[in-house]
Amino acid sequence: MILTEVQEQVRDMARQFAEDVIRPVAETLDREERFPAELYEQMGELGLFGIAVPEAMGGPGFDTLTYALVMEELSRGYASVADQCGLVELISTLLVRHGTSQQRDEWLAPVMTAKKKAAYCITEPEAGTDVSGIRTTAERDGEGWRLNGGKIWIHNAPVADVGFVLARTDKSAGHKGMSIFIVDLHAKGVERGPKEHKMGQRASQVGALNFTDVILPPEALLGEEGRGFHMMMSVLDKGRVGIASLAVGIGQAGLEAALDYAQQRKQFGSKIADFQGVQWLLADMAKDIEAARLLVHSAAGKLDRGENATKACSMAKCFAGDMAVARSADAIQVFGGSGYIRGFEVERLYRDAKITQIYEGTNQIQRMIIARELVKHGARG
Repeated sequence: MILTEVQEQVRDMARQFAEDVIRPVAETLDREERFPAELYEQMGELGLFGIAVPEAMGGPGFDTLTYALVMEELSRGYASVADQCGLVELISTLLVRHGTSQQRDEWLAPVMTAKKKAAYCITEPEAGTDVSGIRTTAERDGEGWRLNGGKIWIHNAPVADVGFVLARTDKSAGHKGMSIFIVDLHAKGVERGPKEHKMGQRASQVGALNFTDVILPPEALLGEEGRGFHMMMSVLDKGRVGIASLAVGIGQAGLEAALDYAQQRKQFGSKIADFQGVQWLLADMAKDIEAARLLVHSAAGKLDRGENATKACSMAKCFAGDMAVARSADAIQVFGGSGYIRGFEVERLYRDAKITQIYEGTNQIQRMIIARELVKHGARG
């Protein structure tokens, strides 16, 4: 896909930021599992959060393809940092599409500038891939609501100021009985669980949130009552483009590291880049990364044109996630024993890649979605 001059400029800015600011501290952040608030404040100043928020609402006003370009470049620096960009994009999209002017005024600018940290609260012990298993409830309490329940594995839970919480408002209505609430996570009745220690993307904070009789004002309801499931699902296509872009960034970083090492490392008197076995690894990495990137750009383009993009987004996410895991493993293979040692970038990339096959809908679910869309619309639909 041919990029516009503006898209190239934004991509190059994100690439430079990743190279100059993110990559030098990536290994330290991974080792310390530290939330890099100072990086996010810089990103907010540069306009790297809320990429597609309209200018009229205080955002950069770019499109989904530009968002994908930014996600790839940030992930090439460190996937945990890109993950924060993806989270803010989903939250800001919810606010733009469904928030009142009061809600947007209160939360949009603070979240995009990293002054406030947000959490996207869906997952529960019995509700991961199957969102219908949600048990968190919000019951009428006078003019407002009373929130009870708990969420697990929530991105930013240990540090977030505000949560966008999916809860049941009608236990008998299935998917149509769910609503989204904007919850002050410093309020009485909110309790945070301990930070989880993850295999990869260790600088992104993940944990549990528990709600016990949390009183919510009427204005905490986002959008219409009973439309929460639909609203959450409506942003998942963009979310999957974001994760796919992040996976491409991991793959690209692995290819660059492997190619550089292969041109320096010598065995049997020759650079290992001269050996056919290594060349084939590098070639397979390059072709699959480019294929994943093209799938991402195609899906983003469909979203920007207002087309049905569900199949394209699931294909991009599924292929890119599988690619990132397989090709970051190939990068380790090029490094040999060194690639298996902590402190080498490719070891971290392999750990960071795995989650891209799981979150924003597992790749098994993506295959089900692709097949469903094929049956519904045909092979060319």
